[in-house]
Amino acid sequence: MFLVVGCLAVLLGATGCGSDGDDYNPPGANARVGPVLIRYAHIAEPPDGPWEKGDDAPFYVWFFNQGQEPDRLLGAETTVARSVDIVDADGAVRGPVVLPTGKLVELEKGRAHLLLRDLRQQIRGGDYVWVTLRFERAGEIALQVHSQVPTYVDDDATDAPGLTPPSAQ
Repeated sequence: MFLVVGCLAVLLGATGCGSDGDDYNPPGANARVGPVLIRYAHIAEPPDGPWEKGDDAPFYVWFFNQGQEPDRLLGAETTVARSVDIVDADGAVRGPVVLPTGKLVELEKGRAHLLLRDLRQQIRGGDYVWVTLRFERAGEIALQVHSQVPTYVDDDATDAPGLTPPSAQ
């Protein structure tokens, strides 16, 4: 018995399962409403500085429905934008998003996602705002989400995307 417990302790320590989370801090808010898990809810990082008043800002989030029946994301609202629309990858407004049972649904860049339309205030990378999500079965939940902290990398400056050029000497 002690051998099994000792092996589990070593395994958990080696894989990080027993760590306090200092090594990895995923972006976004995480929550649960009814059987729906909400993960990585965040406003996309501003491209060239803060999101300005009047801008449309993408809102990305993942859902996993642990329930016995499908659910649907009906919409969202926030006080920092005129409206929140569910849009396709090309920005066209679409209807509710189906959340089948036992399947991950990712609303993110290049796919259907939420769009905060006509911001009423400036939002900088790292700022927090409240967004309420509405589901057909699970109900509503208000989340405090942040705008991703910008990384502003010039991909044309080097041969490898995401690397910044060395400083001039």
